Amino acid sequence: MLITLVSTKFHRKRIVITNNAQGYTTENDLYKMGKLVSLAHGCTGLNMSESMAFYSIGEVAERCGINPVTLRAWQRRYGLFKPQRSEGGHRQFDETDIQRIEEIKRWIQSGVPVGKVKSLLDENHPVEHDAWASQQEELMVVLRHARPAKLRAAIMAAGRQHPADAVIDRLILPVRQRLRLDQNTARAICSMLDGVLIDYAVTALAEARKKASKEALLIGWDCDDRTRLWLEAWRLSQQGWNIDVLAEPLDSPRPELFPGQRIFVWTGTALSLRQQEQLTHWQEQGFDIVSHGVLRLV
Repeated sequence: MLITLVSTKFHRKRIVITNNAQGYTTENDLYKMGKLVSLAHGCTGLNMSESMAFYSIGEVAERCGINPVTLRAWQRRYGLFKPQRSEGGHRQFDETDIQRIEEIKRWIQSGVPVGKVKSLLDENHPVEHDAWASQQEELMVVLRHARPAKLRAAIMAAGRQHPADAVIDRLILPVRQRLRLDQNTARAICSMLDGVLIDYAVTALAEARKKASKEALLIGWDCDDRTRLWLEAWRLSQQGWNIDVLAEPLDSPRPELFPGQRIFVWTGTALSLRQQEQLTHWQEQGFDIVSHGVLRLV
């Protein structure tokens, strides 16, 4: 076995171990095997082909597109991975951790609650199905019973088990679309859902303010879907923003009224040519204003 220490762009030790892995054939086995290596103090007695480097939780969050708070919850609350610790007690992730995190993402994106992911990883089940369709059906059943308390509980459970992006794009938006297309659905049912969603988003924003340090405004620009505006505020809050929402969409955001503040505008559709030109004009004037996201396919 050949062990080579080299430097990385993150200025940490990197251990390159060259040999063949024997008796480890699954991703989960490889993950467990990799955890036997002491990255801080060298390695002994392992046959594996691996190139390992240390990454901080911030670097992993950026690379995997996951909030550091979520990564900590996956480790502490659900025990989904166990990174090394530096002498100072900081988490140090290696490539096996990152591969496992990507596998966790695939399960969650398929609709599996985060609390059930560990057993699936341990049993090496492949990600084969999309559970979001069944969750959509379950939410439709709750809506047909017209019980706000049960609906609120269902939304809260989805928010605890899945990232905001997934809940919004794979559960809430498809269900809202189905309600709009259902000729037998009373407007009262749609209104009930929107009321619960806005209430949940407001609660999520208040909770995020306890942790977020970046402040911003979210303004609806020529759009009439107020519920979607609050959902997008929830999405931004999970990306580390302390979001305040202008509850009424405006014909013009008028950034001069909010000097020195970051402004996100939400249009609900792709920016029109007029809006693109106006946005560029504001930015050239020095206003910190950007368009929030694009429409997502559901």
